[in-house]
Order: sequence, then C-alpha cells, then structure tokens
Amino acid sequence: MSNELLSDEALAMVAGRFRLLAEPTRLKILQTLGREEMNVTELVETTGAGQANVSKHLGALLEAGVVARRKEGLNAIYRVADETIFELCDTVCARLKTQLENRQNALAGTF
Repeated sequence: MSNELLSDEALAMVAGRFRLLAEPTRLKILQTLGREEMNVTELVETTGAGQANVSKHLGALLEAGVVARRKEGLNAIYRVADETIFELCDTVCARLKTQLENRQNALAGTF
C-alpha cells in the first residue's frame, strides 16, 4: 500500500477483494481460467469441484468483475477479465516462497 491514507470506503473495497480471493476454490478456478476460456462443465472436470460449487464461485467472481462471461450457443464461456489478479497472486506467492526458504535455511542449521 502507498503512504496515502485510504478512506473507510476504499478500505472496505480492498478488504472485499481480499475476501474474494480467500477461497481456495476461487483461486483454482482463476488459475484454470488463466490458461483458457471454459464453460462450467469444463471447469468442473478440470478443478474437481462440484457443479453447484463452481457456479457459486463463478457468480461471486463475475459480480466482482474478475471474470467475464459470454454466450456461445447454450453454453456460458468464462474468462479472466481482470488480469491484475495474477499480479497480486504472483506477489503473494513470491513472498511466501521467500518466507519458506528462510524457514528452511533456519531449520537446516538446527540439526
């Protein structure tokens, strides 16, 4: 975050984005959609989650503007609409990797 103080409304929006991403199934859906567009059936097969669960999470991601949907015949095809999600995930993953490496190095000297 920058040094600029955010309003309560802005902080609530930031917290909402983090809550949206705090669900592992949503992250798995986003990771899957990052490779290609898919319909719900394909997402169910690829993620191993149930159809109702995938649909529920897609609804939340769609409402937040993170994914977009288009119709193709009878199917709804989903794609990632907000690519900045991947930048955020990459930042978090890089930090976690560094923390894990530091812990492993600290433990290596204890035995």
